[in-house]
Amino acid sequence: MTTRHEKNIARFVALAAAAVLLLTPDKASAQTTATDACWVRGTPERVAARPSILDSLSVQLGTGSVKVCYGRPRKNDRQIMGGLVPYGAPWRMGANEATVIHMPVAGTIAGVPVEAGSYSLYAIPAEKEWQIVVNSTTQRWGIPINPAVREKDVGTGTVPAGTSSTSEDQMRLSFEKKGDKTADLILHWDLTTVRIPVVVK
Repeated sequence: MTTRHEKNIARFVALAAAAVLLLTPDKASAQTTATDACWVRGTPERVAARPSILDSLSVQLGTGSVKVCYGRPRKNDRQIMGGLVPYGAPWRMGANEATVIHMPVAGTIAGVPVEAGSYSLYAIPAEKEWQIVVNSTTQRWGIPINPAVREKDVGTGTVPAGTSSTSEDQMRLSFEKKGDKTADLILHWDLTTVRIPVVVK
């Protein structure tokens, strides 16, 4: 025979178990939260006060979302290509923290094979083509791109550099979807445009 006291204990245990299930995120939820966030260094107030704002963009490819986090520097009447962005030297493709791309599944970035996960991107620009470097270190400041950083390179792809009829004062990245599992990550700053193919399996 069950007493009223025992029933109350059983009810309390059941409620406590339900509360634990509600408050504890499952692995999928935790993973989504981790990949949705852009890693930044500094307090929210300092990040908000930066001249080069933090931005992000994403595109649905296959059954997952490819996301990019980056800083957006301004031209401010400076020479960009061959000046602020030197030819033949590594450039972080943005400002502040390293530019980072999250791949939900295996695929390629600028032709470089990658597994699912997050990667930083930097470029070695030239007048007619850019080398796009995929790097495995993500939680870092965008510069310096020194030997310690470069030893974590996953691979390098080459893409053509184009010229736009319109000038972009603040560097901008955008996605142009080319198919269900393919998109171009487009960099546009000043009069220069570069298309970086991103493909998921």
